Amino acid sequence: MPASQDLLARLVAFDTTSRRSNLDLIDWVADYLFDHGLRPRLSYSDDQHKANLFVRIGADDAPALVLSGHTDVVPVDGQDWHTNPFTLTEKDGRLYGRGSADMKGFIASSLALVPQAVDLARAGRLARPIALALSYDEEVGCLGVRRLIADVVAAGERVSGVIVGEPTEMRPVIAHKGIAQYRVKVTGREAHSSLTPYGVNAIEYAAKLIVHLRRLAETEAAFGHRNALYDVPFTTLQTGLVTGGVAANIVPRDCEFVFECRWLPGDDPQRFTDSLLDYVGQLVGEMREVAPEADIRIEPLVHCPAFESEEGSAVRTETARLCGCADGAGVAYATEAGLFQEAGFPAVVCGPGSIREAHKPNEFVEAAQLAACDDWLARLLVPPAR
Repeated sequence: MPASQDLLARLVAFDTTSRRSNLDLIDWVADYLFDHGLRPRLSYSDDQHKANLFVRIGADDAPALVLSGHTDVVPVDGQDWHTNPFTLTEKDGRLYGRGSADMKGFIASSLALVPQAVDLARAGRLARPIALALSYDEEVGCLGVRRLIADVVAAGERVSGVIVGEPTEMRPVIAHKGIAQYRVKVTGREAHSSLTPYGVNAIEYAAKLIVHLRRLAETEAAFGHRNALYDVPFTTLQTGLVTGGVAANIVPRDCEFVFECRWLPGDDPQRFTDSLLDYVGQLVGEMREVAPEADIRIEPLVHCPAFESEEGSAVRTETARLCGCADGAGVAYATEAGLFQEAGFPAVVCGPGSIREAHKPNEFVEAAQLAACDDWLARLLVPPAR
């Protein structure tokens, strides 16, 4: 079995669903790195239940190329898995398991690279310093990487670029949309359903706001800025969660919903929240004619910036060389690349597996994709042939 497959099996066995700690995985990776003579640095969440990891291989006096991956995975609750999601299972050239594509496959390939990179560094033949960066809580808002980046900056680490190994089928992604999520809480007044005029129906007012968001989304799809680089070429909005009400014969006092915006680089999602806030002002005035205590509040939950790689940056040029392609794609999903780019670290997104398999039951990465990533990363360690 290739080293990367063995390492992937070990990584998948750790249940690092975002609601759980990732420390068992991080400690195991740290021990693996210690065994190869490396000294990783950890940065912890406020509650000390999760940690990022950063380690450099090679000279300290030159900027490192960072291989970046997130350790958390999405839940398997309610999904129809045909195998144990936390036991890597190979069948027909596919490696099944939660996180196999998103994105423990890339982490496994990066870890498999460590022995060769260490040997080359000791012999003075490593083409460039390589660093490995593992983060927590990417799936719930790119939370951990912010602390990782702050730690890297505070330590004075020099970085030439970052490869974020999200599943792209080993083709470079050079741009992606930003994502913001908001919770809207509507407070009305309860009443017996036979006396509806004396109550304020929170669900119905939430519905007015959801329809308003839908109209904004339709207008954007029809008339907004478009960029053909992206698989969905315009900014989108959608409502993903709605909860409210107690019983069918009670005018509901409370309702809340969560909506998101995914915007193109250069766009400003604030224009949508501004429009919603204007409408909120109208609705609250109407609600308070019946119930002075009525209210609508909007709470920001997630904000991950859009990403566009720097044309001509070393990491983008190197990734294109290794992929054998001169261009790259733009995608609708978000990654940690935008935050690295914001911090001044040029980035590109490229890794094994397909985003179409991410977050689904029976998630898999093809063994051939993992092997391609192994080969791709190994070629980073040696100077290109002249």
